[in-house]
Amino acid sequence: MAVVNSQHIINIMERTGMISVFSHSDIRVAKKVLDASYQGGVRVFEFTNRGDNAFEVFKELAEYAKKYNDLILGVGTIFDSEAAQKFLDSGAQFIVSPALIPELADFADKKNILWIPGCSTISEVYRATKLGATLIKAFPGNILGPAFVKAIKSVMPWVKIMPTGGVSPTLENLKAWFNTHVTCVGIGSQLFKKEYLDTDSYDKLSLMVQETLQIIKNLRK
Repeated sequence: MAVVNSQHIINIMERTGMISVFSHSDIRVAKKVLDASYQGGVRVFEFTNRGDNAFEVFKELAEYAKKYNDLILGVGTIFDSEAAQKFLDSGAQFIVSPALIPELADFADKKNILWIPGCSTISEVYRATKLGATLIKAFPGNILGPAFVKAIKSVMPWVKIMPTGGVSPTLENLKAWFNTHVTCVGIGSQLFKKEYLDTDSYDKLSLMVQETLQIIKNLRK
């Protein structure tokens, strides 16, 4: 996969309002979830670097994802430039970290790729912007809550924020987040429920993705 302009990726995130955040040790499941996400309307997909074989799964998933010309595939849970380079070489088009790591800021700048750091304080958000971050991951979202985003926006209204971790695909939860003018949300386990995966209910999953994106679209009106 080719390197994609960072602003282009953020524009897509903002337009759809949601990215899929997913990881699984079984490539078959990962492919099915990617398909369901795409068919439901997702255009930015983050595969998280978790588990002993995460890299092998990602490599195959990146090759598989090439069939979707307008799908952006990135990798999350990256802590150092060595891992970032490995995934970048295997098709990652952006990197996400659960923490603010200056080493990754330098790496992303040199490689001219989108880097999304995880931040949980106003100081971290400010420092991230000074290090060149153009989108901030508010993490963990379920602990920080919408009040955190509201506080950030009150002093740094220009900052683009993506809450991730514990975001739920319900009207109530999404309304609370989008009322704070988040750029988009990252949704993982709350959307990709184990029961769907265990029963191969990928049509239901695709419908759930579609319904979630419609909720977001309606909220923005």
